[in-house]
Amino acid sequence: MPPDPLARLRKICLALPQAKEVPAWGTSTFRCGKIFAMYAHPDDHHGGGRHGVWLKAAPGNQRLMVADRPDRFFVPPYVGPSGWIGVWIDKRPSWKEVAMLVEESWRLVAPKKVLKAYDAE
Repeated sequence: MPPDPLARLRKICLALPQAKEVPAWGTSTFRCGKIFAMYAHPDDHHGGGRHGVWLKAAPGNQRLMVADRPDRFFVPPYVGPSGWIGVWIDKRPSWKEVAMLVEESWRLVAPKKVLKAYDAE
């Protein structure tokens, strides 16, 4: 496990345009207007004993990802019924994959104007 999974996650999330970290429900959430990522700490009821992140996912992706890699992905409590995906970020995660999934989640909530400017870069 990396020394501080939240620090790695924070760096990935805050590198995206207009992303902000907002403490909520006893943990870190990352927002671009709306929440696109939420850290799940192993010591609270969000993490289930492991470090993880909850991400917004496109319709249908959650079911496919959990079925394909249940060791890597999970259905998070509370937001899982809305299609969000949980990603374990302990036990040597692929941070490149985590960054890709975070960006996909951010894209689902970012304003169109922000997306257009980001894609133009």
